Amino acid sequence: MNNDYEILLRFLLAALWGGIVGAERQYRSKSAGFRTMIMISMGACFFTMMSMLIGAPASHDRIASNIVTGIGFLGAGVIFRGENRINGITTAATIWAVAAIGMGIGSGYYFASGCASILIFFILAILPYLENYIEIMNVARTYSITTHFSKNISSNLEANFKLSGLKYRLVKHVKADRIIMLVWETQGHARNHNIYIAKMLEDDTLKKFEYY
Repeated sequence: MNNDYEILLRFLLAALWGGIVGAERQYRSKSAGFRTMIMISMGACFFTMMSMLIGAPASHDRIASNIVTGIGFLGAGVIFRGENRINGITTAATIWAVAAIGMGIGSGYYFASGCASILIFFILAILPYLENYIEIMNVARTYSITTHFSKNISSNLEANFKLSGLKYRLVKHVKADRIIMLVWETQGHARNHNIYIAKMLEDDTLKKFEYY
């Protein structure tokens, strides 16, 4: 580092590029938002600069090499389990990537860090639309049906999956007296799921119909 002005420049760039990514996370109401991403980027930048200064001349990476490990603990804090899925993985990966941007700025690679920040922003802001389209094409859903027991009840109910164009797999069945509960895991286009749900909701023979 040549002078104090360059140190200030690195901090400002770390705040700028980290803030761009953080603004997108804040807009989507994520747990790690605008201020958090700025702090991560600036912190990684500062640790990298200190590593280069304190470790010189023998070991420039003495402190910087531990940033990747340390940031993993912060990322783990935003991952949590919801009802049917794990949430926060994208935000955790973003924290990891923003720390890399801060390290790049701290070591003087301004252009590479700026390109990485813009690309991360593009991935977070634009690709969700493509992701939603992919999800619509192949939606995974679980259906639970409780009804009166009869000899061919399972095959009769599965015929509706076939007619609706859904792939299915029976994962659970429980019989108590003359009542049976059947649970299927299914996959298919969102449109086919809607057709199947509409058909089941009109079936008065079902005692209980659930999906999630």
